[in-house]
Amino acid sequence: MNFPTSFEPQHQDHHPGFEYEMNPLPIYDDENTIKQGNLLENKVAIITGGDSGIGRAVAVAFAKQGADIAAIYYNETEDAAQTQKAVEGYGRQCLLIPGDITDPNFCTQLVSQVISKYGKIDILVNNAAVQYEANSLLEISDQQFDKTFKTNVYGAFYLAKAVLPHLKSGASIINTTSVVAFHGNEKLVDYSMTKGALTAFTRSLSMMLAKSGSGIRVNAVAPGPIWTPFIPSSAPAQQVATFGNNTPLGRAGQPVECSGAYVFLASEAASYITGQTIHINGGEIVNS
Repeated sequence: MNFPTSFEPQHQDHHPGFEYEMNPLPIYDDENTIKQGNLLENKVAIITGGDSGIGRAVAVAFAKQGADIAAIYYNETEDAAQTQKAVEGYGRQCLLIPGDITDPNFCTQLVSQVISKYGKIDILVNNAAVQYEANSLLEISDQQFDKTFKTNVYGAFYLAKAVLPHLKSGASIINTTSVVAFHGNEKLVDYSMTKGALTAFTRSLSMMLAKSGSGIRVNAVAPGPIWTPFIPSSAPAQQVATFGNNTPLGRAGQPVECSGAYVFLASEAASYITGQTIHINGGEIVNS
C-alpha cells in the first residue's frame, strides 16, 4: 500500500479530535500489513482511546487475530461506532464504554463491565492521551498540566490497578508512550513529561510483576509522528500539511503501521519480553 506523504492543511478545535473529520482519513486496516490469524484467539482486550487513531488500529488488528474488544473512549461516539463496526466485521465482539479514565471509580466500573460481558481480561492497552502545543512554559496553564497528566498517566495507573486482580499468567499490559519520551519536544513539554512517566511506569511495573512470579508482562510502544486525530486537533493547519516529513522515511506513519507491534507484544511470541519499548518512528534513532 502507498501511504500519504503530505496532508491537506486542517485544524480541529476539539481535543483530542475526531477521526471522521480528517482528510485523508487515517489508515487503520490493511490486509497486506496485518493478516488474519489466531495469535490472540479468544483473548479479551481493553483498549483505551479505542475509538480512533492507534487505538482503533489495535482493536481491529486484535480482532483479526481472534480477540474480543472493550473499546474505551471519552465522547467520540461516531468514531467509536466505526471501530465497533470494523471489529465486528472480523467476527469478534466489541463492547463500547464511554467515560473519563481520570476518574478511578469509572476505571473500576469499566473493568466490572468487561468482566460481566466477557468473563475475563487478558490484555490491557493504555493508549488514551491528550496533547496541547505551547511555545512557552508560561503558556501551560495549571489546568492544562493537570489534565494532561491525569489523562495520560493517572488513567494508565488507575486502569492497571483495576485490571491487575483479573489478569492471569500470560496476560499483557501495553502502554503507548512516544518518541518524545526519549528526546523531548520543545512545544510539547507537559505531554513529553507524561510519556517519560509512562516509560518509567512500564519498566517499574514489569519488574514488580516479574519478581512476584505473576507471569504478567508489561511493555510499551513508542510511536513517532502518526496520522491520528491528535495532529489536526493540536497543531496549526499549515504545520499539519508537512507533518512527519522530517523523519528518515520522509512521511508520517499510519495507525495500521503501529498495530503489529501491539499484536506481537500481546501474543505468546513475546513471552520472554517484558519492560521493553518498541519504537515505531520512521527510522529515528533513539536511546531507549
